[in-house]
Amino acid sequence: MAYSEENLKAYKAFYENQLLTDTIPFWFPRSLDKEHGGFLLMRDADGTLIDDDKAIWIQARATWLLAILYLTVERRPEWLEGAKLGYEFLNKHGFDTDGQMFFHVTREGKPLRKRRYFFSETFYVIAAAAYAKASGDEEAAVRARKVFGDCIAYASGEYKLEPKFTDTRPSKGIGIPMIMINTAQQLRETIGDSRCDERIMAWIDEIENHFVKDDLKCVMEQVAPDGSIIDHIDGRTLNPGHAIEGAWFILHEARYRNHDARLTDLGCRMLDYMWERGWDQEHGGILYYRDVYHKPVQEYWQDMKFWWPHNEVIIATLLAFVMTGNEKYATWHKQVHDYAYKYFHDARHGEWFGYLHRDGSLAQTAKGNLFKGPFHLPRQEWYCFQLLKQHLQGT
Repeated sequence: MAYSEENLKAYKAFYENQLLTDTIPFWFPRSLDKEHGGFLLMRDADGTLIDDDKAIWIQARATWLLAILYLTVERRPEWLEGAKLGYEFLNKHGFDTDGQMFFHVTREGKPLRKRRYFFSETFYVIAAAAYAKASGDEEAAVRARKVFGDCIAYASGEYKLEPKFTDTRPSKGIGIPMIMINTAQQLRETIGDSRCDERIMAWIDEIENHFVKDDLKCVMEQVAPDGSIIDHIDGRTLNPGHAIEGAWFILHEARYRNHDARLTDLGCRMLDYMWERGWDQEHGGILYYRDVYHKPVQEYWQDMKFWWPHNEVIIATLLAFVMTGNEKYATWHKQVHDYAYKYFHDARHGEWFGYLHRDGSLAQTAKGNLFKGPFHLPRQEWYCFQLLKQHLQGT
């Protein structure tokens, strides 16, 4: 099947409506913490608060979302005010004395936990950059670029983080080049930075040369430093949704670079390989983990359905169709869209549940915790309706 112009208009209207009348109203304004700053995001199905702790990376993601909505959808003062609330909380409570960011703090901002990776920093970069663009705050732009430089140093090993494991079996994950690509893209598209274009291509080259295995038709989650497969359980474990997220980052870059043919082919190959690995032929939806050689996977949640991979696959399949016109991507997009909005969406209270069993039954009702908040779903709905708006206008 292929999508007609009328189909695409209907999807544009759907995603815009879901974002603005269903997803965003679930979170805001009730999540604004006017007393301590930032956002109260750990919420049950009906929006009831289940914990008032704050995950720094989720605070940053929510800040980015409100600022980007203000920039691209509508200049609503409450969105800019909310972004400021998040931005100021991050500056006041997000950083340790060594310059690294915390992962988990109390409602008041007292530190509870730090992680041995720098993903909080990457989300701070996109939050500060979007807020700088939305507000005209030059200091926010300076902070965004400074922390982006820190992230480059962490990614290259120039700044050392305490290792999580020994180096007996050294490895590297696709997560770092992936998150750095998207961080640089967001920075470039808001306030700009001369480092972005070259760095993005270097991280894409690393993914293509070390993580994409054309002979096995897969995208590895973890490899040895030279790109070879580590034939142990952790090394063999694939995360189809995560790899497909990387695929749409690369397709986005191809579109930015005048539909670069090499990048378009790379993004589509990654999507093709991991759709075949991840789509559950029996029950529908994206399986969480797979083994590269089809052996048993260690994690007990390996066959569950999490919300965020479906957001990434919805974006990737729609973007691939818009860019290539290939009918299979329309077919895949309809499959994952229909599955996700049938099983994850909460028609009563809005937003999505986060966790399903393999058969689509609900595993638990929380919509916000240390890992889930207003990011993957609203980003998907925002990106898809913006993509279709541009496509339908011929831009």
